[in-house]
Amino acid sequence: MQVALISIGKTVEKYLVNGIAEYEKRLKKYGSFSQVYLPTIKGKMSPKEVLAREEELFRKAMKPSDTVVLLDNHGKQFDSKGFAKFLEKKMANSRGRICFLIGGAYGFSESIHKEFKEKVSLSEMTFSHQIIRLIFAEQLYRGFTIINNEPYHNE
Repeated sequence: MQVALISIGKTVEKYLVNGIAEYEKRLKKYGSFSQVYLPTIKGKMSPKEVLAREEELFRKAMKPSDTVVLLDNHGKQFDSKGFAKFLEKKMANSRGRICFLIGGAYGFSESIHKEFKEKVSLSEMTFSHQIIRLIFAEQLYRGFTIINNEPYHNE
């Protein structure tokens, strides 16, 4: 199974880089997990122009066979077992990578929202993009341990 996290901006805080690297290492047991960092759009532009440029970057990073899920604050929320079921379903029905996307400061363009209906929210709270990458990596790992009935998640 191939899972990719495609996001605008880089993770630069060392403690977060180290945490993400730890979960990347653990995830190797279950398949391929990769992160694709797209550059932050800078310069004097309207939010609409920024979203259009970010959309171009996302489209270049995706493949036609990818299953795309937006990480979006308006998406469906799951508990960890629910997310594991969601992930398991995606794996069973995907013919390519499962790509989770994290938008920039303004989220996603209207056309990205219209095209990719599947949206997941990791919390009603607002987190920095750097922190959400770590939270996502941990939840992905937790989901795989639940799917494989391994000790990690306690209930």
